[in-house]
Amino acid sequence: MSFAEKMKTIVVATDLEGRSEAALEYARKLAGAYGARIVLAHGLDPMEYAAVEAVPGEILRRVPERARTVLDGMAAELIREGIHSHSEVRQCAVAQMLVEVAAQYDAGLIVIGTRGQSGAGPLAVGAIAEEVVRMSCCPVLAVAADWNAGENRPVPGGPVMLAIDHNDVSAGAIEAARSLAAKFKRTLLVVHARTSAEACAFLNPGATTLADFGIVETDEFPVRCIVKDGPPEDAIPRTVLQYGPSILVTAVKRKSGSPGPHGTAFAFLASSRAPVLCIPAAEVTGPRQPAEPLAVEIG
Repeated sequence: MSFAEKMKTIVVATDLEGRSEAALEYARKLAGAYGARIVLAHGLDPMEYAAVEAVPGEILRRVPERARTVLDGMAAELIREGIHSHSEVRQCAVAQMLVEVAAQYDAGLIVIGTRGQSGAGPLAVGAIAEEVVRMSCCPVLAVAADWNAGENRPVPGGPVMLAIDHNDVSAGAIEAARSLAAKFKRTLLVVHARTSAEACAFLNPGATTLADFGIVETDEFPVRCIVKDGPPEDAIPRTVLQYGPSILVTAVKRKSGSPGPHGTAFAFLASSRAPVLCIPAAEVTGPRQPAEPLAVEIG
């Protein structure tokens, strides 16, 4: 099924302190556009209460009850807006809980909030989000709590940005980015991070990237290709700052091939000033359309 066909259920990770408001707001927009329902999911991590002797039993009993009350109120508000919604509260680690709920409801998307750059640094910003991305069978959208604040807020009506590379996991990301650009009538910016070898050889990978993947401009949305020099973890966030997209779409692998404990997707989660939609590997469905030449910008 296509990205749009799968977007019938959106699972949103929620907390009780309001840090997930940005994630929920983005989920609202997507649910309204795709006609999806929202499942509000909250995980009670047992490890947070490992020292049970320090926590009165009455408080432990009231935690799930309070969570259900808060989430039921949020669900009722969504229903008043015309978005079908209900809540799930489970006692398990957050990442595990989200993946399980998404599988139960055959969700097309998980939306999770991160602390943003004003939080405790990149490790705290993206750790849980990256774990969910690696485990989930469906796309995961990570929205920083401060994504719509300060000088780096997205441009109103900003484009859909697609970070692309020549690998076997790109097809699903291309399909999702095309769907979002068409649904919201936005420009699709295809960004390729050019390697030093390509730059030294004066190669323009953008000219062949669009043709290779069948990315064409249609009446539904315009397409631009942007080539940036440098490794993706540096080049893509710089491009986000320059163009202020409404969303960044990227393909992800189950296991990172990058050196170190984290992959390129983690770098995007930790440093991007736009919500990051991570698309897991997917099989190509249907024939690709022949591509036509498009203007390519190198900067």
